[in-house]
Amino acid sequence: MIVQSFLAEFMHEAENTRKLLNAIPDSALDYKPGEKSWTTGQLASHIAEVYNWYDGTINQDVFDMGAYQYDKGDISKAGNIVAKFEENVKKAQTVLENAKDEDMMTTWRMQMGGNDIFPAMPRVTVMRGFLFNHLYHHRGELIVYLRATGNKVPGLYGPTADDKN
Repeated sequence: MIVQSFLAEFMHEAENTRKLLNAIPDSALDYKPGEKSWTTGQLASHIAEVYNWYDGTINQDVFDMGAYQYDKGDISKAGNIVAKFEENVKKAQTVLENAKDEDMMTTWRMQMGGNDIFPAMPRVTVMRGFLFNHLYHHRGELIVYLRATGNKVPGLYGPTADDKN
C-alpha cells in the first residue's frame, strides 16, 4: 500500500515535471538569477537527475554520494535535458514498481567518505523528503526562473496566469 501510494503520486508528478521541463526554451538555459544560483540549464538538469536517485534510495541501505556518478549529459539544449529526464524517469518508475512495502521501514543512510550526510532514517521518510519534496522544491525554483525570463508557466495544479480564462 505504501509503494502503490508513492507510485500514484510519482506518475502524476512525473507528468507535471515533464510539462515544466518542456516549457523551457533554449534561450532561457543560461539565465542565472544570482551569483550563487544555478543556471536554468543546471537547475533543470538537477531536476531530471533526482529521478536517477530512486535505485540508490530504494535498493541500497547506504547511498554513497562520494561514489555516485552524476551524468547530466549535454545541457546546451532543453530537448537534451528532457531526454535525460525521460531516461531517468523510466528507470525510476521500474525501480518503484518493483519496490516492496516491507522495505519502506528499513533504515537508510546517505554517506560521503563513510560519514553520514543526513541522519539515518526510515526509507519511507527518505522517499518523501529526499525524492519527492526535494523535487517539488526545485520545480518551484524553475517556475520562478521561467517567469523571470518572460516565459510561460504550465499549469501543474490548475490554471496559471498564462492560461486564458
